[in-house]
Amino acid sequence: MCHPNSEDFEPRRTCDVTDALLSLLARTQNRPFASIEEALLIRELMQGLGLSQHDLAHRCGRDASWVSRRLQLLSGLPDAALAAVRDGTLSSWSASRIVVPLARANAEHADRLLTALADAPLSTRELRCWFEHYQKAFRSARDHMVNRPRLFIDALRETGERRASECLRDGPEGECAADLRSIEVVLTRLRKRVAALRPLPLTLIDAVPRLRTGIDALINEIQRKGAHDPDRDP
Repeated sequence: MCHPNSEDFEPRRTCDVTDALLSLLARTQNRPFASIEEALLIRELMQGLGLSQHDLAHRCGRDASWVSRRLQLLSGLPDAALAAVRDGTLSSWSASRIVVPLARANAEHADRLLTALADAPLSTRELRCWFEHYQKAFRSARDHMVNRPRLFIDALRETGERRASECLRDGPEGECAADLRSIEVVLTRLRKRVAALRPLPLTLIDAVPRLRTGIDALINEIQRKGAHDPDRDP
């Protein structure tokens, strides 16, 4: 705690604020507290009040390695992300799990994403969904995604709603027909690829009995159900 003396006197207000911040850090041992928020608080104390890592760790009941790990969280975060966390427009989870890895891989994309989020923010769930698709997208698509993340999420939601409506309209019969068309497409693609393989891998040869069993079972089931369909529904 702060103990000002006559030679080096700090204002009582500064001392009270320092004690309050240190007490808050100490209490985080007993309740959840975002790691980046802790890191921001630690950096504020160290830079603003001239505390060392060792001194701060001792005062808030932590060890120096814990303080060091928290500060490392800030090393990969752009200033815009830190400002967004402070303002509450970006969650600590999104900052550490999305912005940090994105900034390490492509700092320009991270900056453009943060600029777009400032105008059209996404929830943590939406941003996590966005990042999952970003990681799988081609480079050309990523450029559009970082510039208009809200547009991408809205389009994704509309596509999902349209597919759900189609499934509801077509029912299980439509789903089965769509699956059969997908199987036909996959088989056609496999035949073209297998024709170009020389020599043929053993894994493909070993898969033939399982493939034949599965296809025969499906054909028999369709024929059996079709022969006993009193309504003759196509």
